[in-house]
Amino acid sequence: MVKLAVVGLGKMGLSHHAIINAHPRVSVDAVCDGTGYLLDVLNKYTGVRTFTDYETMLREVPLDAVLIATPSSIHADMVRMALGKGLHVFCEKPFDITGGGEDLAALAREKGLVNQVGYHYRFVGAFQEVKRLLDAGAIGEVSHVLAEAYGPVVLKPMGSSWRTLRAEGGGCLYDYAAHPINLLNWYFGSPEAVGGTVLNSIFSRETDDEVFSTLFFGDGKSAQVSVNWSDESYRKMSTKITIWGTAGRIYADRQECQIYLRDGAKLPPGCQTGWNVRYTTELTEPVWFYMRGEEYSAQLDYFVRCIEDKRTDNVNSFENATVTDKVMAMMVEDAARGPVLPSGERLAPAPKRRKRFLFG
Repeated sequence: MVKLAVVGLGKMGLSHHAIINAHPRVSVDAVCDGTGYLLDVLNKYTGVRTFTDYETMLREVPLDAVLIATPSSIHADMVRMALGKGLHVFCEKPFDITGGGEDLAALAREKGLVNQVGYHYRFVGAFQEVKRLLDAGAIGEVSHVLAEAYGPVVLKPMGSSWRTLRAEGGGCLYDYAAHPINLLNWYFGSPEAVGGTVLNSIFSRETDDEVFSTLFFGDGKSAQVSVNWSDESYRKMSTKITIWGTAGRIYADRQECQIYLRDGAKLPPGCQTGWNVRYTTELTEPVWFYMRGEEYSAQLDYFVRCIEDKRTDNVNSFENATVTDKVMAMMVEDAARGPVLPSGERLAPAPKRRKRFLFG
């Protein structure tokens, strides 16, 4: 059995706890959070040991791994401490908004510890199918990509939370846009440059609610990122990828993967010229526990199997997540510089819109 602790009992932490607690080869031996009543409830109904102090938990409980789902700004310190104790680490995204992810990846690699970041879209069947098609060269040479995510997260002025503070959670860019950006990194690696980045506030006081940018890759392909978490026309988060190539086009979202193949395209097994559609239901392996989507269980099972098999070449490793962190940092810098005028000068970025009725 893998002896594991869950750290942070917010929305994602509680979801992860419910899933990993049901895993047949995992024993959740401790939880850590600053909210007393949550700890009391978990201790009363599950008997798990509870802690409000992370260091005390690491010192007193024999563990194999920790699952960290705390506010983003404190990920790095907690990860470093766990690695120092020789523990395998699953950390929620974004990995490290403080910019020290490379050091943590190197430390995990040096110690031979399994390390994974919670970019769960890599475990969605339709997005995995995109990866397979690209690796097979199905649509030829890729020229352009559109990566989108929309959803109803911030729909009115409200008090601040750690997710909507740039220094704590990173706002729409780090909390929402990170997902499609991470898919782009999985498919195409790291871009050489970014341009035209807009980080715009709609309702939030201290951070962005919509993100637009263009990523430029070394082989000439480009990718546009379009993300808005203040879009109530969507019932829940909707992430989409559209990829154009010399031999066709791929479109994928959570539900399906569509591929159009031109005459003369290299046909993957089961595909024909013209339109082909595969649904997530036929692309997804069954999981032992369903909550929110199979991908959440699949990513945690993958983490457990990597520990059991002593595999540190994780598909969602710290090293991979650091690439996404770097891209987002590039976008922040690009937005701060502002657009270029015909004269070559920089136009100062537009000031954040101030609303007298904002509060908190």
